[in-house]
Amino acid sequence: MIKKWRTLKDELAFKGKIFRYRQLERESTTQSMRGSFDVLEFLDWVNIVAITAKQEIILVKQYRQGVDAVTREIPGGAIHIGEDPLVAAKRELREETGHEAKNWQNLGIIQPNPAIQSNRCHIFLASDCHETGALELDPLEELEVEKVSLSLMRELIVTGEIQHSLVLAAMLLAQERIEY
Repeated sequence: MIKKWRTLKDELAFKGKIFRYRQLERESTTQSMRGSFDVLEFLDWVNIVAITAKQEIILVKQYRQGVDAVTREIPGGAIHIGEDPLVAAKRELREETGHEAKNWQNLGIIQPNPAIQSNRCHIFLASDCHETGALELDPLEELEVEKVSLSLMRELIVTGEIQHSLVLAAMLLAQERIEY
């Protein structure tokens, strides 16, 4: 039976603006295996599948440094230390889209990349969203809000226009609660 491995060494190798890079040495507690591993520590995140009263999905377009391209995504961001995930989701929806929602459902938690990342992403469905104000963006954040029909959202996924794994996972979790 596979069990949690034992940590023999845990060293902070680098501390960046949004993550920490740790070098670990671990050994199996069930077999004679031992190795060095790289782990990136991030704050937990939230992602929001936000739907208007007209059954439109609210997306944000933004330039992403990692892929050097503009992407279409659902709103989301980091959970502040000590912040409740639902509070963070409401804050991120308001900040990134200028919208609030009447109804909220927790769709679950996913692990973005458990092979090398320690964080989790909380997924919420926000329905009956309505515009309440201006965007409140972070200093280096540049966003464009877009509303798409459920059928267009499905097309964007099927054609590969949307490739962000966390968006795809969130839409999979939401599909039981929304009509495509």
